Amino acid sequence: MDHHFVGIPELTGVPRVAVVIDVMRAFTVAAWAFSRGVEKIVLASTQSEALALKESHPGWLALKDGAPAPGFDAVNSPGQLRSRDLGGRTLVQKTTAGTVGALAVADAPLVLCASFVVAGPTARFLRAEGAGPVTFVVTGEDGRADEDLACAEYIGRCVDEGEDEGGVEAAPYVRRARMSGAAADLSAELRGGCHPDDVELCLELDRFPFAMVARQEESLTVLRPVEVPEPGHRRP
Repeated sequence: MDHHFVGIPELTGVPRVAVVIDVMRAFTVAAWAFSRGVEKIVLASTQSEALALKESHPGWLALKDGAPAPGFDAVNSPGQLRSRDLGGRTLVQKTTAGTVGALAVADAPLVLCASFVVAGPTARFLRAEGAGPVTFVVTGEDGRADEDLACAEYIGRCVDEGEDEGGVEAAPYVRRARMSGAAADLSAELRGGCHPDDVELCLELDRFPFAMVARQEESLTVLRPVEVPEPGHRRP
């Protein structure tokens, strides 16, 4: 299938199907947040908007990139988020690349956000939808981040080839992500708000059984998990 792989600056028009990739770390963090009980994630365009949304909705939490800051309840680190109890909460997320990419395609009929931890379910969701060619938004480094491009290419191949006869070998794609500049930066703790386990957590393939679908809800772009059955499993 003729998928498209573009950076945020290269987006033109509104794609029919968009998958926004941020491996290190926005959409790994989002998946972990859902696993810790978050009900929905609201994607904010600025830190000021994130804080305003939190202020106007008692009980909501706000998350940002970088080091902790006043008003924010969490940082963009799966290692720091994995032990939190977030049952039933709404999380407002603002990051440097991932949320920017998702908001750039928010008007598309179908938008998914993804990373390696939900790669398989994302591909199965797209196949079940008969989604056709996908525009993969590679958010890091204006579309050049190899960890994001590797994940996008892996999901694209899984969409095309399915999971028959063993499916697509993931190891080469994960290896590329492990060797990326973003992984090196995180390992060296050159970014604020890091945890020593962040890189490994971002490279866990199919850790979670859901895809993450972004839709417009009352003028907000809202991300929610959608359970995706394993291959060969039929819904009751």
